[in-house]
Amino acid sequence: MMEKSAPLTMKDIARELGVSVATVSRALKDSTRISQQQRQKIQQFAREHNFTPNLLAESLRHSRVQPQKVIGVIIPELVHYYFSSILKGIEEEAEAHGYRIMVAQSGERYEREVRLCQSFYESKVCGIIVSQAKDTQRYEHFQRLQDAGVPLVFYDRICTGVNASRVVVDDYMGAFNAVSHLIETGCRHIAYYGSQMNLEIAKNRFNGYKDALLKHGLPFVPELTRICDNRQDAEMITPDLFDGDSYPDSFFAVNDDTAIGILYTVKRMGLRVPEDISICGFTNGERAISCDPMLTTVEQRGVRVGEEAANILIGHVEGTIPLDRAEKRIVRTRLIIRGTTR
Repeated sequence: MMEKSAPLTMKDIARELGVSVATVSRALKDSTRISQQQRQKIQQFAREHNFTPNLLAESLRHSRVQPQKVIGVIIPELVHYYFSSILKGIEEEAEAHGYRIMVAQSGERYEREVRLCQSFYESKVCGIIVSQAKDTQRYEHFQRLQDAGVPLVFYDRICTGVNASRVVVDDYMGAFNAVSHLIETGCRHIAYYGSQMNLEIAKNRFNGYKDALLKHGLPFVPELTRICDNRQDAEMITPDLFDGDSYPDSFFAVNDDTAIGILYTVKRMGLRVPEDISICGFTNGERAISCDPMLTTVEQRGVRVGEEAANILIGHVEGTIPLDRAEKRIVRTRLIIRGTTR
């Protein structure tokens, strides 16, 4: 499936004959819901092109005796609280429906992500739940899975190049509300630390930041924005923002680790938090309450994201959600106000 000589799929037949995937499926099952002429045309095409159906997927959808109820899960890095909480939600929802999970880390590397997709396919998992790696900018490996009839659900970092099911948090409104809170508590020069813009979540959070400034009549200052999404980089670059005559009075960071890096750096510089500098993160992991002062942050509700992703995947496998329908669900965030803001 993952090679160029990939076997023919129902989606290929549908495209060649100008019909829907559902019509092809019914024709191959000799369903009387479509005309005999169309059934014969589709069946003949399938025979001529040596079509082999995905028997595993079919048996999972239609048999009470299900041979392999295993879901493949790809996470970028397990060390992050958010991804581990999502994994908890996936596992709990899967177990409740009699499924097991097989978990692997991409390590934020495109090449490893491609190999994992191949490995999961060869292991005959019944579907895959994935958050793409930071440096993934080509999507053929995901498209080939989908074309082969493997149910695919994205979470958090979604792949806009493939029309697949997805679960995300409302990143835009989470950022908008966080920056609005900073402004409403007196902040006027708000720095933004975010991820590379090839990720949809990075675009949404950055747009939420900019629109909150616009709504409150504050200018967008490019000099106050940085590509920075980890603690190490935050500790390294934060002092640079205070070198000039004007400097930030607050920070909004794309995740909690980055926010905590900012917090410890400005404290070492002799600045008081939140009297001199306000800081807001995005995650609400365990580290948010282990720093001093405790971190104001946007709660992402990772367990809920995982539950929704598993629920959709199982729906695709069991046929309650059609494979050719991309299910899109949004999990609402909420702002948790603690000691790093006024």
